[in-house]
Amino acid sequence: MDPLDIARWQFGITTVYHFLMVPLTLGLGMTVAIMHSMWVKTGQDRFLRATKFWGKLYLINFIVGVATGLVQEFQFGMAWSEYSRFVGDVFGAPLAMEGLLAFFVESTFLGVWIFGWGRIRKGLHLAALWCAVIGSWISAYFIIVANSWMQHPVGVEMGDDGRPVMTDVWAVLTNNTAIAAYTHAICGALVVSGMFLLGISWYHLWRRRHDGVDTVGADGRVIVGDGTAQGLDKKGRDKTDHGLWIWSLRFGAIVAILGFAGTVVTGDVQGKLMYEQQPMKMAAAEAACHTGGSFSVLSIGDPGGDCDDVTPIIEIPGVLGFLGTGEWGADMPGITDLEPQYVEQYGATLPDNPLYGERAGQTIDYVPTMWVTYWGFRLMIGLGGIVAGAAVIALWLTRKGTVPRSPWIMRLAILGITAPFAANIAGWIFTEMGRQPFVVAPNPDPSGIDQVFMYTAAAVSPGVTAGELLFSVIALTLVYAVILVFELFLLVKYVRGGAASAMPELAQHDDAHDDTDRDDVLAFAY
Repeated sequence: MDPLDIARWQFGITTVYHFLMVPLTLGLGMTVAIMHSMWVKTGQDRFLRATKFWGKLYLINFIVGVATGLVQEFQFGMAWSEYSRFVGDVFGAPLAMEGLLAFFVESTFLGVWIFGWGRIRKGLHLAALWCAVIGSWISAYFIIVANSWMQHPVGVEMGDDGRPVMTDVWAVLTNNTAIAAYTHAICGALVVSGMFLLGISWYHLWRRRHDGVDTVGADGRVIVGDGTAQGLDKKGRDKTDHGLWIWSLRFGAIVAILGFAGTVVTGDVQGKLMYEQQPMKMAAAEAACHTGGSFSVLSIGDPGGDCDDVTPIIEIPGVLGFLGTGEWGADMPGITDLEPQYVEQYGATLPDNPLYGERAGQTIDYVPTMWVTYWGFRLMIGLGGIVAGAAVIALWLTRKGTVPRSPWIMRLAILGITAPFAANIAGWIFTEMGRQPFVVAPNPDPSGIDQVFMYTAAAVSPGVTAGELLFSVIALTLVYAVILVFELFLLVKYVRGGAASAMPELAQHDDAHDDTDRDDVLAFAY
């Protein structure tokens, strides 16, 4: 067992799990802030219920995200110490800004928002939430700045000890790769939150129809019930409850559509930057073995093979050139042409250096795992398109104020919540694995810093053994599995409980000793 492979598996597993929380936190935080703003402006109860219900789910997701995110930074010193030494001078600034500025702003004002209900003025309370959300967006930017420097190192010069030294922090913070990646990630997060709202709201509207609370008239329009006849008003399932879910559903659909449109625009920018900065990643994403301008809709081949095993089945002439350069039909360099260039510039084998240990002298494969990049790229785009189409259909089906009674459509709506999560994860896996064999990709910019790069084989900690890493992989995976079970349990519990799960005062109890009917801020927080 190679410690490098195990270390990569560990980082991949923990990072993908952590990233399940990131887009939902970024997107849902913004939508909750909008809901809270609507309540402060209009005073309508449906917006208060929306703020507290979706805010409850936001808090659950936020705290799990914080807990799982801490492991990422510890891994830099545990499994990737050589990498930490190499990038330390550069990463110090953005990660310090993220931790000392953005994260503290985010967590401090979120605490004010949680415990400020009924204790501070509405305007200040709302401002606290906006500060927390903006802090989380700024925090995400600093993290992506660090990641984008690995994709496109700028603002540095090589020191005498062979490590990059930052000479221009502004160049690092305004890296064009970072700006493109950040806007793309934010738009993807909005798609996640939009489908989250849509799927859960669909479920509650379907339950209202299934339980007979809402009915449909001869014209097909909803007749909103108050739950009195069914004895359901004690669970907050009154007419205001209907307003909460139908508004949340349609708002979520609009957010998902706008978010997808944003990902298309920002993704196009990223594709053109990728062609300039990491042409091998672009070629692998298209299984473009030979130079040309045709876009592969479908190619088949041996997952463990090379270009000799790839056979294009469906191609669209000219599209690939447009994606890479903006010029229809332009030729894009293929893998067979790029690989000799990489070998000539960076060498055919790993250097004879103690950093590489037993891997020194091994042949370097500059082509990333093609089936991962090819299908990851298509899953990201395909699932995003499906989500946008589903959101449009949802707007049409709910135009008369409710959802169809079909349980199958309801199940599809709930299943649709997972689609943008999968699209986001596929995109990040493509981004990171497409950079291999580099952990810091070389910068082809002719500014004189093109030799700032690091092979992944040199980044792993030299003092760790395969057994130690295997133990940590198993331990972290088991711990994360337990955390996942608890998070899903909490989310499902409060989703099923509806607005009353975040507002106990909506649940009217006859038991005089039960104090859960109080409007207690601790009940909302915990």
